[in-house]
Amino acid sequence: MAVEIKRKLFSVAEYHKMIEAGVLHEDDRLELLGGEIVAMSPIGSRHAACVDRLNRLFTKRLGDSVIVRVQNPVELSDESEPQPDLSLLKPRTDFYSEAHPQSSDIYLLVEVADTTANYDRRVKLPFYARAGIIEIWLIDLEVQQIEVYREPSAKGYRQTQVVERGQSLKIQAFPDVELKANEILG
Repeated sequence: MAVEIKRKLFSVAEYHKMIEAGVLHEDDRLELLGGEIVAMSPIGSRHAACVDRLNRLFTKRLGDSVIVRVQNPVELSDESEPQPDLSLLKPRTDFYSEAHPQSSDIYLLVEVADTTANYDRRVKLPFYARAGIIEIWLIDLEVQQIEVYREPSAKGYRQTQVVERGQSLKIQAFPDVELKANEILG
């Protein structure tokens, strides 16, 4: 006789209570996706360097027009609070101290992948699309390219572009700012 295994899914509020109670720790590399608590991959040196390069590029080129958030949570729904590698957020004087940014606060999310590109494409991008995140960059360090996703829908992103070394790209919300793939990939 087959037995159906049920999963316990968590809300963002329950997830936070587990952190407050010490069941989970703020230093744990975890994120909440669709009610499931997911362990994140360790950060390798190539990954960290790419995030640092992007942080510097975004900060220099965009200045006070954004808040650059590095590896911190964004709240996409009552069941999803991922921690993208970088977020470009609408400026707020409180720097989101009262609550994590919501979809409407986000200009761009960036995921950097050393070995997790397929997982990011298959699992994380659909969450971002359903949440209405207007633009996602997936930086695939293995193949040295940047995938740009725009026009979110319930079924995923309708527009994708692959940017390779020697090419440039722009942030949809800041069309006057051009970045070169080589600057990002190192």
